[in-house]
Amino acid sequence: MEAWLLFSLAAAFLQNLRNSLQKSINSVLSTFGADYTRFVFGLPLAFVYWIILRSFDTQHLNWGIEFFGYAAMGGVAQVLAMWLLLRSFALKSFAVGTAYSKTETFQTAIFTILILGEAVTGITFVAILISFIGVCFLSLAKMTVNPREFLFSWTNKGALMGLANGVFLGISAVSYRGAALSLGGESALLAASATLFAALAIQTAVLTAYLYYYEKGELTKVWQNKGKGALVGLASMLGSVGWFTAMTLQNAAYVRAVGQVELIFTFLTSTLIFREKITSYEILGTVLIVGGLSLIHISEPTRRTPISYAVFCLK
Repeated sequence: MEAWLLFSLAAAFLQNLRNSLQKSINSVLSTFGADYTRFVFGLPLAFVYWIILRSFDTQHLNWGIEFFGYAAMGGVAQVLAMWLLLRSFALKSFAVGTAYSKTETFQTAIFTILILGEAVTGITFVAILISFIGVCFLSLAKMTVNPREFLFSWTNKGALMGLANGVFLGISAVSYRGAALSLGGESALLAASATLFAALAIQTAVLTAYLYYYEKGELTKVWQNKGKGALVGLASMLGSVGWFTAMTLQNAAYVRAVGQVELIFTFLTSTLIFREKITSYEILGTVLIVGGLSLIHISEPTRRTPISYAVFCLK
């Protein structure tokens, strides 16, 4: 199994863990305050991670305007995506907004072509389509939304914000890959760690300013809950290491498609731990996601063997 695939699967698992940890802090912090813990507590950990890798690899990296431009675009786009999704929830369009936000993978493929000039093969596009249909089944299985409402609601504000959320998530993923590739060098781990540190620094600065001016007292609450916040930051940082490294190694659209396996982790958690009832839609959705991801793995044009990927990561 290729290294990018392993990093993607690990990242999806850790993201699911982070979401679970974040739920415990949502009761005492605002939505933006809870999300802020991902960045502010993850930032020092990302810095230490980069310093450690840098101590083993002193190769020259191209710290130019292209890198910082991509990193800034990715970091800001991710924050805007979060804001848009929250706005769709505020409009009482949770189901529709979330479902439309799942178009992220398709939009990532489009922005990969437009921004980086990297194409997505025909078979892989079909695989992404299959997994996307599976995601829709899993997403809508527990939502009280009529299929007709979902198909013909793309003009309402919740749907449009969900689509916009997918746009910014796609731009974010592609930008992070562009930033890492612009650094040059031979180590994917080092390039990914530098990009992660830069993105978290930008996001922390943006959200610090937002909370200071628009949510008075929230920064104090975040510090008062630093124990739980640190756990969220750790899980988030480790997950981001997986995402950023995978997107440095591979086309961002492929990585985000594989990342949809997170929904399966969530499904298994609700089924095995919370003993929730399984529906036929969930079973079908899981089968389609696994089938789509398997097809991506088979059809992905491998340029390196698994051994050479490992060497590339650790070089």
